[in-house]
Amino acid sequence: MSAVNVEMTNHPIGRATSAPAHRAVNLAHALTQTARRIPDADALIYGQTRWSWRDLNDRVTALAAHMIERGVKPGQCVLLDAPNHPEFVQAMYATWRIGAVLAPVNTRLHDSDIVSIARVCEPVLMIAHSSTASHVNAVKAAISPELETLWLDDSPGPDTVSAYTRPAGPLPDQSVWTGDAAWYFFTSGTSGPPKAAVLTHDQLGYVVTNHLADLMPTTTETDRSLVVAPLSHGAGVHLLPQVARGAATVIPISFSLKPEEVWKLVEAERVANMFTVPTILKRLVDDESINSYDHSSLRYVIYAGAPMPSRDQQEARAVLGEVLVQYYGLAEATGNITVLPPHHHGHPSPPGIEFSTCGFPRTGMQVSIQDEQGNKLAPLEHGEICVAGPAVFPGYLNNPKANEAAFRDGWLRTGDIGTFDNEGFLYITGRSSDMFISGGSNIHPRDIEEKILTHPAVQETLVLGMPDPTWGEVGVAVCVLHPGNTMTEEEMRQYLSERMARYKIPRHIVFWGELPRSGNGKIVRRTVRQLFLELGWDPQLGPVGGQNKGDTP
Repeated sequence: MSAVNVEMTNHPIGRATSAPAHRAVNLAHALTQTARRIPDADALIYGQTRWSWRDLNDRVTALAAHMIERGVKPGQCVLLDAPNHPEFVQAMYATWRIGAVLAPVNTRLHDSDIVSIARVCEPVLMIAHSSTASHVNAVKAAISPELETLWLDDSPGPDTVSAYTRPAGPLPDQSVWTGDAAWYFFTSGTSGPPKAAVLTHDQLGYVVTNHLADLMPTTTETDRSLVVAPLSHGAGVHLLPQVARGAATVIPISFSLKPEEVWKLVEAERVANMFTVPTILKRLVDDESINSYDHSSLRYVIYAGAPMPSRDQQEARAVLGEVLVQYYGLAEATGNITVLPPHHHGHPSPPGIEFSTCGFPRTGMQVSIQDEQGNKLAPLEHGEICVAGPAVFPGYLNNPKANEAAFRDGWLRTGDIGTFDNEGFLYITGRSSDMFISGGSNIHPRDIEEKILTHPAVQETLVLGMPDPTWGEVGVAVCVLHPGNTMTEEEMRQYLSERMARYKIPRHIVFWGELPRSGNGKIVRRTVRQLFLELGWDPQLGPVGGQNKGDTP
C-alpha cells in the first residue's frame, strides 16, 4: 500500500512539509508491550512503593482518560514541573498515550524562567508538585488564570495524579506519524528566551534502540536502573530504554542527591545501571559511604552532560571497576553523538592532547569536524563538531532563526570544538562559546582546567574569560580545594607556569568553597560569570568582594 499524501502544512519548527506520511510508533507503546509481556514484574520502586508493569500501565491509562476529559488533545502541550516521583513517570506516559506533547522542566528554575518556557510551548495543562506551586501561580498570572492544573501530591489542590489508579476501560495508544512531536526538550541557552528542541516519536524510538545497542547492550527485565538525576532531562531519556526492555526503575525518596542513599539502594536492589553527570558521579565516588555497601551488581555507570576530567575518570574506575560508559551528546541530538564503552576507557590520547577521549560515533550516526566554511578537516585538525543521523532533532519550536543557525548543509552544528585521532576517537577541546580571546590568542578553558586538576590539592575547577580593556578578555580560574588544603594564587600560578604556555595561565585565580551548579548537577560557566559581575569585577584586581576567602557567594 502506498503512503498517504499529506497537504502542505505549517510545521511547528517553522518549515513546510509535503512528504508522504508514515506511521510512527507512539513512545507509550513500549509500555503497552512490556505490561502485556511481563505484567507482574516490578516496574517502579520508590521506598516501600512497588508498582508492577500492570500497575503502571493501568495508572497511565486512567490518567490519560482523565486528561482527555479535561480537554487535552493530540499535539497539545502538557508542562510537567515536579521532582522525581513514580507519578512523574505516570504523567510522562499518559501524555504520550493520548498523543500530547510532554514539556518537562527543571524544578529549580525561577518563576520568571518557567513563565518564559510556558510562553514558548503554550501548555493546555500543567502537572506540578507542591514544591513548584509558585511556578503554577506565576504561569497562571502571566498567561492564563484558567490553565488546567493537576498535582503530583495532595498539598496544593484536590485533583492529584495519584487519584488515577484504575482505568474504566482500555485506551489504545494514540496514532502518531513520522515527525509528530513527543517531547519539548528545553535547552539551557546562553542568552535570550528559552529554546524548545522538538523531539519526535520516531526520533526518540531510534534513541531508545541506540541506547540499548551502545550504552547498555545486555539490559533485560531482570535488571534494575537507579535514577540519580532529574527525570526532566537526560535521566528521563535514559528511562525510555528501561521501559522498552522491562528493567525496573528505582527512584530514591530524597529529592536531592544523598550518596549513602544511592549506594544503599544499589546494594539492596542489585542495581545494574544508572545515568549520571560527571559532577554527580564524582560526589558518589568521593563519598565515604561507597565503602559501606556492595556495588558489584553495577554493569553500566553512564555519565554524560559535560566532559569529565581525566583524573576524575581514573578515580572512578579505580573505585567502581570497568563499568563506566561515557556518551557525548546534546538535546538537539538527544545524547547520540559518541560513546566510550568500559573497555575503551584508558584509550591513549594522541600527542598534544592531554585529556581523554569521549569515544567514537554512535551506531548509525555520523560525526564530522569542520572549519568555519563547512569543510571537513583531517584527523588531529581542530574544528567544530557537526553531526548527522536519525537522532538529530528536526528543529526548535517556532524558532526559524535558531533553526537556520543550528544547521549548515544539513549538518547539525554542535558549537563544540574538537578533533579525531587516527583511530576515529573524538576529543572535545572545548565549546566555542566557552573560548575567550586574550591579546589576540584563542584560549580554550578545558586544557587549563585539566592542568589545574593535576594538582593534588584541587578538587574542582572552572576557567572562564572576563572582560579586560587592554587584552579584550583575561582568564580567571575558580578553584575548590580538598578539605584541609590551602593554597595561594601565586603557588597555583607557579605550578601552572611549569606546565603550560605563559599566555594561557589565568590572570586571576580565586578559591571558593564550592562551585554553583544547575538543577541537573552541571557547573554552569555563565552563572559564575554573572556572579563576578554582580559582586564586582575589576580588570586589574579581578573578582572583588572577598572571593579569595573560600566562601561561595
